[in-house]
Amino acid sequence: MKSILRNILAVFVGGLLGMAVNIGIIILGSKLIPPPEGINPMDGESLKNNIHLFQLKHYLSPFLGHAGGTLTGAFVAAKVSENHHLIFAMVIGVFFLVGGIAATQMIPAPLWYNVVDLVFCYIPMAWLGWKFSGKS
Repeated sequence: MKSILRNILAVFVGGLLGMAVNIGIIILGSKLIPPPEGINPMDGESLKNNIHLFQLKHYLSPFLGHAGGTLTGAFVAAKVSENHHLIFAMVIGVFFLVGGIAATQMIPAPLWYNVVDLVFCYIPMAWLGWKFSGKS
C-alpha cells in the first residue's frame, strides 16, 4: 500500500512541479521577449487575429516552457516513485502531451511550431527526465 501511495504522490507532485516550471518559463519569457505591440497573449481572439505578427523569438519561451515543464515533472516522478520509474516519467510525458495537443486546438500557431512542440517537448523530455533521475 505504501508504494502505491508513493507512486500516486510521484505523479501528482511531478505534474504540479512540471506545470509550475512550464508557467514560470512562459511568464519569464514573455517579460524578456514581449509579444508584438497590441497583442494580448491571454486573449484567444487577440492571438487568433494577430498570430501573423509573431516572429521565431516569440515561440521560444512556450517551447522551452513545455520542454522544461515536462522534463522537470518526469524527473520528479521518476525520483519519487517507488518502482517503475520510467513508466511514471512517461505518465507525466503523456499528460503534458495531451495538454500540448489540446493547446494546438485552442491556440492558433503555425504548423511548423505545433509539429516541433509536439514531437520534441513531451515524450523525449519525459525520457530525458527519467535518464537524469538515475533510476532504472
